[in-house]
Amino acid sequence: MARTAVPGRLGDRLRWRVAEVTDRRRESASAVTLVLDVPDWPGHLAGQHVDVRLTAEDGYSTQRSYSIASAADGRRLELTVQRLPDGEVSPYLVDELVPGDRLELRGPVGGWFVWRQAQPEPVLLVAGGSGLVPLMCMVRARTAAGSRVPFRLLYSVRAPEDTLYRAELRKGAPGLDTTYLYTRQAPEGARRPPGRITPDDLARGGWPPDFDPTCYVCGPTGFVEKTAAYLVLLGHAPERVRTERFGDSGG
Repeated sequence: MARTAVPGRLGDRLRWRVAEVTDRRRESASAVTLVLDVPDWPGHLAGQHVDVRLTAEDGYSTQRSYSIASAADGRRLELTVQRLPDGEVSPYLVDELVPGDRLELRGPVGGWFVWRQAQPEPVLLVAGGSGLVPLMCMVRARTAAGSRVPFRLLYSVRAPEDTLYRAELRKGAPGLDTTYLYTRQAPEGARRPPGRITPDDLARGGWPPDFDPTCYVCGPTGFVEKTAAYLVLLGHAPERVRTERFGDSGG
């Protein structure tokens, strides 16, 4: 999942830190954003993730990886977590963790699936479900930097009530165009009937290949593989298509 981690020294990024939950926001019926205070946080790039470790009183320990949702902001970090029905970690983070609680994390991790302010080319973001999280980090980092690089977001989600960051996306950001693709239930008046992503969706909502955009695709494995193949079929250079996928890791 990770290749290289930047910024900061490797040893510093790989050590475990104790983070304190300072706030939590409900994003949907199954997802929350946890706001963390992380002392000595080295900073991160948009698209990176962290490893989270939980340890029980009997010494049992388990860890999972979660994408960072917030732009770099000192020692403050936000993680958006979606509960998996049979998950071991996500139900605790979503339903039980409250302000004042602590957890361990390390990172940032990842150096390929990142957006840097110095990139001049247009950007296409394609998200499937909670795959929106690292892409939202890119949107927020762009806004925080005052970048004028044009972004387009295609967000595939089951139904309107499953949408993450609903108010923020509805408000929009300068230079960001957002297209919603509903797979099971579309809102009344939607231009597109429910269904999985298609090449036509990418052609209409994305950038023409001759604009040389960098395309970031994140979501479940099947969604990512199909979307990446469609983008190449449409003429996008394979090296311009960056992917991050998640599967059933026990949650």
